[in-house]
Amino acid sequence: MQPLQKGDKKLLNAWAFYDWANSVYTLTIVSSIFPIFYDLIFRSQLKFVDILGYQFKNTAVISFVTAIAFLIVAVISPILSGIADYIGNKLVFLRFFCYLGGLSCIGLYWFTPEHFFISYTIYLFGLIGYWASLVFYNSYLPDIAYPEQQDRVSARGFSMGYIGSTVLLIINLVMVMSVPKEAPLKDHLQMMRYSFVMTGIWWIGFSHVTYYYLPKGISLGHKLTKAVVLDGYHELKNVWKDVKVNIVLKRYLISYFVFIMAVQTFMLVATYFGAEEIAWETENQKTSGLIVSILLIQLVAVLGAFLTSRASEKFGNIKVLIVLNIFWVILCLVAYFAKTPTEFYCIGGFVGLVMGGTQSLARSTYSKFLPDTQDTASYFSFYDVTEKIGIVIGMSIYGAIDQITGSMRNSALFLGVFFIIGAFLLLRVPRKDD
Repeated sequence: MQPLQKGDKKLLNAWAFYDWANSVYTLTIVSSIFPIFYDLIFRSQLKFVDILGYQFKNTAVISFVTAIAFLIVAVISPILSGIADYIGNKLVFLRFFCYLGGLSCIGLYWFTPEHFFISYTIYLFGLIGYWASLVFYNSYLPDIAYPEQQDRVSARGFSMGYIGSTVLLIINLVMVMSVPKEAPLKDHLQMMRYSFVMTGIWWIGFSHVTYYYLPKGISLGHKLTKAVVLDGYHELKNVWKDVKVNIVLKRYLISYFVFIMAVQTFMLVATYFGAEEIAWETENQKTSGLIVSILLIQLVAVLGAFLTSRASEKFGNIKVLIVLNIFWVILCLVAYFAKTPTEFYCIGGFVGLVMGGTQSLARSTYSKFLPDTQDTASYFSFYDVTEKIGIVIGMSIYGAIDQITGSMRNSALFLGVFFIIGAFLLLRVPRKDD
């Protein structure tokens, strides 16, 4: 097949189709089925994991493992970015991390507390595979689309990812709920294990549509040297020098670091919180209730992003972000006292409303505050690393509080402190140009 030209509709659709392939990971593994599965296997066996003679609460362990994964991604992202810029055949790296993530999903079929080291390592590799593959996936955008096409193509990818992940989640929900209520727990768990396999197959399988049409890797004549590998770090260092003298960008990034730490942590642990802290009447109600909550959050997040963008046009980005942080504080307080499924559904709806708005507005605000430069990739790499390090700290603190106090409610309450600090720091950001 003749290589497709830049801007070709078929090429743009093929690139966006990778979102259809990989978004099932975040929805099924990170947000819904796996957290429910994780809660069930520990409730049926033990609530603590023995690591080097120390007893760790299972929910704290998954928080720490997630933090380690994001730390690894934060460290290797600049290296991967440097390689993506200088090596022509980015497709090899995209495929590698896709396969790493997809095979890890399949490997979760054998996840058991008894073999905790292997099990958590597989979960760790899944996170790394997903987030690292995005480095190369995103780097293809300027290669396949002209500047005037990029916003629309990126939005198309987001839409396809939402639709694809929702389709598979509904299929998985039907599978899980098809097991009779009176059936042994192992039967319910088995259906969840099948969903992990389906997620991995879906991700790897559909990604080949993207591979087929993307450029196959025209050599740029650059060799992979030590300088190339470290170039990403040098770029981040240069960005930081510029940020330090840009008072608006510096103050915004500091506030972003604080509040995005709490936002992402809240989102990553929401299902685990619902599984452990909410008084569900039956295990079946818990399973269906948690999955429905995730679908609700997905739907409302789209509306939240739309409403937030309209509000920012009228009141300004910083003012709206401050209001969103205050709203998050209220949600943390409500979550601390929430006990019934109805209360959890209400929290989920409002989380979706502010989640989509906070993420989209935070990114667009950062873009507005960037200096007049052609090197936007380095600035967004810095932005991405800032987010990942924030997640590492947020998940670590959340896990530590959960481990020490024995309750995720205390961890959720503590996240509210970060939102208060985030709102205060946003007040210090000059707003004349937002």
